Amino acid sequence: MLLIKNGRVIDPASNTDAALDILLDGGRISKVGANLSAPDAETFDAKGLIVAPGFIDLHCHLREPGQEMSETIETGTRAAVRGGFTAVCCMPNTQPVNDTASVTRGIVERAEAAASARVWPIGAASMGSKGEALAEIHAMKDAGIVAVSDDGKPIATARLVRQVMDYCRALDLLVIEHCEDPSLAAGGVMREGPQSVRLGLSGIPGESESICAGRDVEVAALTGARLHIAHMSTRASLEHVRAAKQRGLRVTCEVTPHHFTLTDEDVRYDPNYKMNPPLASREDRDALVAGLADGSVDAIATDHAPHHPGSKDVEFDRAPFGITGFETALAVGLSELVHTGRIPLARLVELFTTGPARVLGMERKIAAGEPADLTIFSAELPWTFRAAESASKSRNTPFDGRKFRGGPVATIVTGRIVWRRSLEARA
Repeated sequence: MLLIKNGRVIDPASNTDAALDILLDGGRISKVGANLSAPDAETFDAKGLIVAPGFIDLHCHLREPGQEMSETIETGTRAAVRGGFTAVCCMPNTQPVNDTASVTRGIVERAEAAASARVWPIGAASMGSKGEALAEIHAMKDAGIVAVSDDGKPIATARLVRQVMDYCRALDLLVIEHCEDPSLAAGGVMREGPQSVRLGLSGIPGESESICAGRDVEVAALTGARLHIAHMSTRASLEHVRAAKQRGLRVTCEVTPHHFTLTDEDVRYDPNYKMNPPLASREDRDALVAGLADGSVDAIATDHAPHHPGSKDVEFDRAPFGITGFETALAVGLSELVHTGRIPLARLVELFTTGPARVLGMERKIAAGEPADLTIFSAELPWTFRAAESASKSRNTPFDGRKFRGGPVATIVTGRIVWRRSLEARA
């Protein structure tokens, strides 16, 4: 048993924000209340800390199988729990692609052996993510996938999107889309605009994303399927999502910390500022922040995309897209959204917990009988992120050396403390 004492419990599902104790027993929450006592239990003193439902990351890349030089399920989930995440959804663009039940089962088994964060695989929408034929979606669902996506690129054609959505609607399975028109994005390495011209780098227009988002929303309306727009970066895409919600469509979206924090003005000849979708304009960034505040955006997701130095530390044009994100996501949210007064603390917690859970068709709350997955964090802790000390195998981040106010303190999965910060070495 584990008794968490003296914490400030924030649970968006029940609108709870109060000083409460939580008793965990056998992988489940046993009791929630004031002044709980359990003489035989280990005690965690959470005085001055926030206790929240376990954080969920809807979008990450664990690289296993096939790309273990950049990350493994073991190292990726160790980085995830250091960021406060108790469950992560891994994209299928591995080698081989997660397009069959056997690959899905392998991921699930390796995650269980790692005994860290829960891993919920996302299966490919098409075989090999090639955009030609449906993957083994039903079999993969039976093996443990929670959604399908051809992430890294969009589902190739509107016709195939319809086939995928029709099939997934019958299974009540989420379709996650990487929205990008390949014909507009081809050859681009950053967002098209004045900064791309100044740097002499090929640009990708924002319309590459919003045109594809509009297509997918219309097919979702046609089929009645559940659609989730991944790593949304533009105002126009957000307007498509807002309009879809107003029409009563089952359309949701996520935004990454780098897209609500950085802009194309921050891009330099440094591959750690190269990601897809690329960093957008200041106007787009501000629109995303507004969407996070007003409820139009459902979740914050990291798009943790590790790359080993041999592939990332090259010329900007040649480097792969993507940055790591597990260990900095909460701290960036606190620093850029809460401490700036843009959103309340409870809303930030919602974007990491009940928001992503709703996207997946799940519940996430602190109540007796619920899974004992909890994230404990400080809103005030001063600390510095150093990429060299990351649990990830990769170091590709624009936040190396950044000083933060607030961050994770402990992560609990199935009633077990899987990570705890050493507060003595925080600065």
